[in-house]
Order: sequence, then C-alpha cells, then structure tokens
Amino acid sequence: MLNIYPLYIDPGTGSALFSILIGAAATLYFVFRALIIKIKFGFFGKKDLSKDGFTWKYVIYCEGKQYWNVFKSILEEFENNQTELRYLTSSCDDPVFETTWKYIKPEYIGEGNKAFAYLNFLSAEIVLMTTPGLNVYQLKRSKTVRHYSHVLHSPADTTTYRLFSLDYFDSVLLTGDYQIADIRFLEKLRNLPEKKLFTAGCSYLDEYSRKINQIPHESDHQFTVLVSPSWGLSALLSRYGEKLLDPLSNSGMRIIIRPHPQSKKSEKEMLEKLEIKYKEYNNIFWDYERENIYSLVKADIMISDFSGIIYDYMFLCDKPVLYIKNDFDSTPYDADDIDHELWQFKVLKEAGIELKENDFNNITGIIKNASDSVSLSNARKTARETAWQNQGEAGKQIYKFMTEIIENA
Repeated sequence: MLNIYPLYIDPGTGSALFSILIGAAATLYFVFRALIIKIKFGFFGKKDLSKDGFTWKYVIYCEGKQYWNVFKSILEEFENNQTELRYLTSSCDDPVFETTWKYIKPEYIGEGNKAFAYLNFLSAEIVLMTTPGLNVYQLKRSKTVRHYSHVLHSPADTTTYRLFSLDYFDSVLLTGDYQIADIRFLEKLRNLPEKKLFTAGCSYLDEYSRKINQIPHESDHQFTVLVSPSWGLSALLSRYGEKLLDPLSNSGMRIIIRPHPQSKKSEKEMLEKLEIKYKEYNNIFWDYERENIYSLVKADIMISDFSGIIYDYMFLCDKPVLYIKNDFDSTPYDADDIDHELWQFKVLKEAGIELKENDFNNITGIIKNASDSVSLSNARKTARETAWQNQGEAGKQIYKFMTEIIENA
C-alpha cells in the first residue's frame, strides 16, 4: 500500500518561499501595469511623456522616511523652480504627503520586493536615490531609465558601503572632493566605465544645521554621554555590549544609547537583551527617533566606533568624541579592495580620543578628563571643510546637476 505523508516545510524555507511568491506576484502586477501604461499611451498619444518618450523626466526614490532630510532641500528647489518631479517613496507616512507642493508628485509604492518590482520597470530620464546596490541585488536597472544617480547620505568614505554598492550607477553625488579618488580606484580595479562624479555637498547636514539652531537649550541640563555605534559584528554594541554599558550605567551620568537604524532590523535580539538588562536604570535612555539631532544637542561627549554619526556630531556640534578602535572587518565592504587607510579613520586619530577596552572600568574618569584641546578643535574644523563642501547649498547643487544631465543628454 502506498503511504502518503503530509508535506512538512520548515519555517525558514516557508518564509523564503512566501517571500519569493510575494515578489513574483508583485513583479507580475507591475509588468501588467507597465503594459497597460504602454497601451494607454499608444491609444492616447504621448503628451504626458518627456521629450524622448520616457514616462517621467525627474524621479527621486526614497526607501524610507529617515531619508527625508536628504531629499527635502532638493524637492524645495524643484518646487521653487516650478520643475515637475516624481517622488516615489516606500513610506506610507512620508513627510512629503504633508506638503502642499504643486510640482512635486508623490506616490507610495510599497516596501521591499513590491517597491523593487515597481522600480525595475520604471520609465524615467533620471532617477536619484540613496539606495545602494543597483544591479547587485533585487534592485535592477530598468531598460527605460536613461541615468541612475546615487546621492551620498554621509560625509564618510564611500568604501564603507557594502561591496559593489556604487558600481552600476551612472553618477554619484559626493559630499567632498576627497571621495573621488577611491571611486576612481575601484573603477580601474574592476574595469568599470567612469561615472560622473559631482561634489554637491551634504543635504541632510544642511537641513540639520538649520534645525539645530531652532532647538532650545535644556534649562536643567545634566552631563550627557551619547553612545551611538554602527551595526554589525565589528560595531561597538555587538562587540562590547555589557562590558561598556555596565560601567556607564553606574557612572551617574545621563547615558543616551542610539543604535544604528539597521540594528533594529538586523540585531533585534541583541538590542532587546540589552534593553531588558538596563530597564531599571533611570539614567539610561534609548533613542530610536528618526532624527538624531535631538540626542546630538543634548550630548556633551560621544562614544562611537566607525559610524558616520561621528561626523554629524563633530561637524554640527563641534564637541569631543571618544572612539573605540576596532579591528574593522572590511571583508563585506568596498574598503576591502582599497590599499590604504580610510580617510575617516585618519580623521579619528586627529580629531577624536581613542578609548581602549581596558579603559572601560575607568570610563567615568576618562570622560570627565576628556578636555577639548585647540588641536582637537582645529582637526574637527579641517575635517568639516574637507568632507562637507558647499555648506548650505547642496539642494541647489543637486537640482543644478539633475537638470543639466537632462539638458546635455
């Protein structure tokens, strides 16, 4: 007799299959949607298309509302210049929906595979995004997009992106000229065509600079330490965790812990464990707010690793930073192909104060004695001028770049 057993699929495999099915369904939906658009334009003409037959001229894709401060000043330039732009977002509560702009046309396109399926069949002359990894993972180059541009959202080294993250863009908008050399090095190493590189500045630092000036000072300020690391196995919380937080929690100082946004997704279990351990301490606060500037303003000193937030703090607040020099594992990053020390690590040696693991038990004394010298202040100023060019002008510079790309096509 034939025995029939029920089919068993383990949770991991089931989750993967479900993800594949959802992705396939989303892809079919947007293929069908693209076909309908083409048929519609075939019957009713191309009066809504750009001059060369693309559906849209200018497009910005925002993968999450945390990037609103990157795009806000750019959108304002398009609006002020009465230039229509399509703003595609993966946040249903993106702040763009609260605006009354006439020339910015926002649309929520879903998250994850659904968003990528939409973008993979996009038709536009130029698409600007902060999302890395074009043509590496799920996000593919659409055959009906002329130009893809990546705008950096950190003044740190571009090689701290994951491998191949910028390789297949047509242009990269930089925060400082110093970032050019490493991109050109990787292009030659990987036999890639040269991208257009344009130093625009740092739009989110411009926006934060304006906002910080409007934040009132605390009337009952308590000396505050901001612990704000990167994420991953080489990062501060993953590597040291309780070894650092135990002495800090007993210091009597106010401690704000601001994990990297990606930690909440990739290291959820680790964070939950730490939150439970320190929940009874009334001087420990966890910050998961979208914007970091409120914690930056409160802090008298920062403890970090190789996170880009160090430069936010140095450049915007001009205060001391304690950094933990880890054995940075460059394997998953473009930095693994670079044959020299990263700029940001050089800057830390000059503008920061190194904190070693054997110093943790004396952390209170080290923090209180971490004086802000003239040399540290000068080093921060030099770093700011190097990595944050065109201060206050990034939105205008990026608008100029995007429009000139189309005009000169």
